[in-house]
Amino acid sequence: MLDNEPDFRRVIAALEHEEPDRVPLVEAAVDYEIMGRFLGHPVVDSDIAAQVNFWKAAGYDYVPLTVGMMSPGGVTKDSQISKTIQNVVLRDAPERENANAWNLEQRSFIHTERDLEDFPWAEAARLDTSKFYQIAPLLPPGMKVVALSGKIFTLSWMLMGFENFAINSVTNQAFVQRLVEKVARIQLAGLREVAGLPYVAAAWAVDDLCFGSGPILRPTVLRKTIFPWYEEFGAICRSHGLHFLFHTDGVVWDLIDDLLGLGIRALHPIDPTCMDIDEVKLRVGQRLCIMGNISNELLQNGTPKEVAELTKRRLHTLGPGGGYCLGSGNSVPAWARLDNYRAMLAADFAYGRYPLPAALC
Repeated sequence: MLDNEPDFRRVIAALEHEEPDRVPLVEAAVDYEIMGRFLGHPVVDSDIAAQVNFWKAAGYDYVPLTVGMMSPGGVTKDSQISKTIQNVVLRDAPERENANAWNLEQRSFIHTERDLEDFPWAEAARLDTSKFYQIAPLLPPGMKVVALSGKIFTLSWMLMGFENFAINSVTNQAFVQRLVEKVARIQLAGLREVAGLPYVAAAWAVDDLCFGSGPILRPTVLRKTIFPWYEEFGAICRSHGLHFLFHTDGVVWDLIDDLLGLGIRALHPIDPTCMDIDEVKLRVGQRLCIMGNISNELLQNGTPKEVAELTKRRLHTLGPGGGYCLGSGNSVPAWARLDNYRAMLAADFAYGRYPLPAALC
């Protein structure tokens, strides 16, 4: 491996607790504005070539592509199914012309069995996987695709409304399970479609299961309602030889054994706002690859020197023996400072080469 060229074997080595040439860089998402500022020209969602150029130039070994629903059925005012939503799901909503009617944090769609049946599931299930095929001739040697999916829990509660979802999880579990099944089957169908492509190397489930104080719902509810679908997610990964990665914010201690039981190989991002990544390394670092943790607040408000120093500390304590991939504490949003983001990348190339220096800090 050449540490300035993409090579997904670098990530695999970290997942297997081996030392590659350099600690791998990982992100589930980097905002297109950051990509554009990094490259010096605008990057848009449809420009797959520019996205490949960014991920390669920044030092990553893969391109993340979304498959499945990342928003509730593509429900936005301008989406293809907006008219169906207006006519069916918002039939009793006098505020349908209000922009907040489309904001899932302000309004939910499914409250009754009728809502569940009337929701345009067939249209929501028409997933666009075209990027997975467009990217094939654009990938440099050694570079792979990571399929982002999941959101089974998040999309379900967004569609039902969190309070309604939480109440029904206790009072009407069958209703909740039917909604979750609708969402999960769409997500799993999308994953199955792309899992066999030879350049897809991993599946990354992104689904926030925890608050800063612990699981959002009782673990018993998650085990009964959500985790069986992630067991199937893991089975798809195993049947196609994909590495199974998982993202959740929050304090995950009460769910660690559950996640390991699903077959995940890596956990992201070890939320720096509420978890001590060194403790995670100590307690489960031999069973799990750890990803991320460079504070997003620091990427926004810190200095390049501060970012570099934190990155060096993470490399020093987490990198030896493999089992760590460097990245942000969530994703790289548009409000991150480009010079801070660059400082994180540069620190990896300067201090993340194996064998790691005996003292980085």
